[in-house]
Amino acid sequence: MKNFLLALQFLTIIPVRVKDIKEGNLPNSVVYFPLVGLLLGLILIGMNKVFLILNFDQFSINILLVISLILLTGGLHLDGLADTFDALLSRRNKDEMLKIMRDSRIGVMGVLGIISIILLKISFLSSISLSLKTVALILMCLLSRWSLVLTMFFFPYARREGKAKVFIEGINIKILTLATIITLFFLVLAWQLKGLLILAIIAISTYLIGKFINNKINGVTGDTLGAVNELTEIIVLAVICILQKVILWII
Repeated sequence: MKNFLLALQFLTIIPVRVKDIKEGNLPNSVVYFPLVGLLLGLILIGMNKVFLILNFDQFSINILLVISLILLTGGLHLDGLADTFDALLSRRNKDEMLKIMRDSRIGVMGVLGIISIILLKISFLSSISLSLKTVALILMCLLSRWSLVLTMFFFPYARREGKAKVFIEGINIKILTLATIITLFFLVLAWQLKGLLILAIIAISTYLIGKFINNKINGVTGDTLGAVNELTEIIVLAVICILQKVILWII
């Protein structure tokens, strides 16, 4: 329970404060990242139902859901996305890219990245049928947090010191396996065997994104993990948009 609360504390602004945190226990909280994603998805589903009761139109609801997710996470992942875009698209060397990520100021590419991600989320949510919206909200939040675990397992930390170092260097096959089992269980529960297909797609896309980042800065950072999370949310929604057209008759 303590490790779950730690994961909740790191990934959201939900008022949880775990005392006496030992650095050696931090990587164990990564197992529960997918569960935090599941919780966020359930909160969004609840909010979606409330907005429907209030007779809001779908487009307005989708905007509110995207804003709500940003607020629930304190903009943590969007901040990482902006820093990552500013750095990786700067055409600088590795050391300069890492410096750009630590700069509190946001550049043009960072702003464009945030705007693009928000617009894409609203657009894809609006393209998903109402019958699949609950599934989409669950899978978007669940798989994006699982993608963090996958990225931390496959790629090293790019800096000598940093907040994410203890998580990345402490992760092992047991943590990845448990996180994947949790993810698989809720995926199949939410979308049966189609959940396995989207898991495979996200695994491949996550590795490719991580590989691209690793080639740029010889590893990953807390900021790039935020970018992976945001990009994975977009990919999940895009895949569901495609699958609902291709195999909707199977559902």
